[in-house]
Amino acid sequence: MLKKLIFTLIGGLFIMTGASAKAADSNTVNMEVSTGGTVVIELLPDIAPKHVERVKTLIGEGFYDGIIFHRVISGFMAQTGDPTGTGMGGSKYPDVPAEFSQTEYKRGTIGMARSQNPDSANSQFFICFTDTGCSFLKGQYTVLGQVTSGMEFIDKVAVGEPPSSPDKIVKMTIADK
Repeated sequence: MLKKLIFTLIGGLFIMTGASAKAADSNTVNMEVSTGGTVVIELLPDIAPKHVERVKTLIGEGFYDGIIFHRVISGFMAQTGDPTGTGMGGSKYPDVPAEFSQTEYKRGTIGMARSQNPDSANSQFFICFTDTGCSFLKGQYTVLGQVTSGMEFIDKVAVGEPPSSPDKIVKMTIADK
């Protein structure tokens, strides 16, 4: 009886470990936002492997859950990822060196926010509203991913720096593969 219970527990542990490994290997992110839906993001590890690794680590820790969109400029982008909500905060980890590319910024492109220092990206990211609004950022900010569905929920995020009543990320998860 005890032997059967131990095998059942070990088997369950292997199943749970396998599911976690599948999610960790996936580059699809589900971001539930307070505007009423889920935004699906495809991360781009071939373009920005260190930034993708950082964001996936933070997602796994629940870092982004409850964080507001603290800087939203109509026709340009919506920025989030700062636990202080001021645009000055980041994670407990060191900044990530730039991984600039010639990837075009377009509607739904996810870029890593940074200070004047090109190697200062940490946890903050932005989502472009239009094909042309962010095009001047090409080669100057790391492209991290692309929204594949749910941009209508980003379009509804309250505008402001910060907005008087900011919207937020309710929960961010890595999708199972």
